[in-house]
Amino acid sequence: VGLHKCGFWRPKSLLDTARFTPSFNSRHRKKHQDSRALWKHEAVQKYLETLSKEYQQVSHLLSADSVNEERALRRRCAYLSPIAAAFQEIKEAEREVQELEAMCRELDSRDEKQLLELVIEEKETLEKKFNTLCRKLFQLLVPKQKYDRSPVILEVTAGRTTGGDICQQFTKEMFEMYQNYADYKRWTFDIVNYTPAEIGGLHHATAHISGDDVYRHLKYEGGTHRVQRIPETGLSSRMQRIHTGTMSVIVLPQPEEVDVTVDPKDLRIDTFRAKGAGGQHVNKTDSAVRIVHLPTGLAVECQQERSQLMNKEIALRTLKAKLYQQVTEKQINQEQSARKLQLGTRAQSERIRTYNFTQDRVTDHRISYDARNIKQILSGKEALDKLINRLLEFAEIEAVTEYLENLQALEGGGC
Repeated sequence: VGLHKCGFWRPKSLLDTARFTPSFNSRHRKKHQDSRALWKHEAVQKYLETLSKEYQQVSHLLSADSVNEERALRRRCAYLSPIAAAFQEIKEAEREVQELEAMCRELDSRDEKQLLELVIEEKETLEKKFNTLCRKLFQLLVPKQKYDRSPVILEVTAGRTTGGDICQQFTKEMFEMYQNYADYKRWTFDIVNYTPAEIGGLHHATAHISGDDVYRHLKYEGGTHRVQRIPETGLSSRMQRIHTGTMSVIVLPQPEEVDVTVDPKDLRIDTFRAKGAGGQHVNKTDSAVRIVHLPTGLAVECQQERSQLMNKEIALRTLKAKLYQQVTEKQINQEQSARKLQLGTRAQSERIRTYNFTQDRVTDHRISYDARNIKQILSGKEALDKLINRLLEFAEIEAVTEYLENLQALEGGGC
């Protein structure tokens, strides 16, 4: 149809998911700190101008009486339409901001303080809108990953440390943080397995979380989380110092239909009495179930329900999700090949975040981001959502940046 311009006309998403994924560890490349900075990049402007022109051409072709490959063109038009609209909206907002800036300079030179304050206030409101529009535009450009809308299996496991139960206590706080976050996002949070520690902490727990875009929001939570704190009072003076501990988080996407065949002969099923909090049935009946998949050694437990049969069904579903994860892990790792975060495996030795209680600070090492007030983060509400969205924005910007760099390389090589 005459739109095969160098590197731009592509029947699929312009951002190839398998190749252009966020790189948290590519430190040698200059990073764009926010959507607004990326918007000002010359390559971004050139690229969006090309998309806008392509949208006009596609729209013109569709308005003709007879068009070959009309279905493909309509799909392309549907993809380009919101991008072109957002592009024009941002350009208009940018012009308005520039006009207000000029007005501010003029009012300042005339010492019109009262009017100047009103214009500055209007400019700040418009700049917030401008930043929001930039974020929206780059979200449109970034491809939706295959598992973003999937429910997840979330696992937390206490690490080891000297100085008592610091890891178990922190693991419990983290599990409760994600439970509160699920409530904040109006997701469903079902506890599948809960193994408490002797002194009020938590050794290991598993939950199934479902709702809107669960994996998209939680996929960067997988990894090693470090805690630095002084243990509670009542310890000897020798113990009154900062202790460091860790816990790990694993996030497995769980598509609604998991197509995995499990031979019953490959399973060893054990029953035992539940150990966690859960009502009168605890420690009275062998309702808890452990299933071991003999060929792989994978083991899952469930003590969520009073019925042994229901626990068996839930455990089997979780086992299938883990087996499915092994099947799809290669694909996910290819999609995330640019970074070292191995989501969904126990080999997550990378420390992704530190919770320093003595300094009341949470640091995400992947984006060099510090947040104050640990209690607000651990409450699992707005503060945690802000941190997670910061990660998502960073990932989106990295994906667009990497795509444009590859595009420039293609153009530089001639095509």
